[in-house]
Amino acid sequence: MAGFKSMGGNRTTPNTLAEINVTPLVDVMLVLLIVFMVSAPLLQQGVTVNLPKANAGSLDQVPDQVVLEVTKDRRILLNKQTMAHGTLRERLDGIVRVKPGLQVFVQADEGVPYGLVAQVMAEVKQAHVTKVGLVTEPGDPKDRL
Repeated sequence: MAGFKSMGGNRTTPNTLAEINVTPLVDVMLVLLIVFMVSAPLLQQGVTVNLPKANAGSLDQVPDQVVLEVTKDRRILLNKQTMAHGTLRERLDGIVRVKPGLQVFVQADEGVPYGLVAQVMAEVKQAHVTKVGLVTEPGDPKDRL
């Protein structure tokens, strides 16, 4: 008798296998993998939503850098738009909230008092702008201090 071992006399004990056959498990796992790979793209559905319309500019329209001009007659222009005194910080605060890495370039006329330029730069700093540059015209290399 195959599968039974004789131990003398009439007693026989079954010969057992202690190994697990993993071939059917691998087959089932591969079939499940293929089913999920085929069905996953089909599950990506969208929900139709009617969005409200507004005339507000998108976040992409907010610039990453702005030019702040101080004219000879002490007007302050932000990207060519005149700013009322005292509104510069609030305007820059709003822009910085949308674009935290905002760069501000200060372009002041040569005849503007230094105190006014310092006040404008203080307002820029109070608006939490960390990147500030001063715009100058290229000078003659012979005119060095």
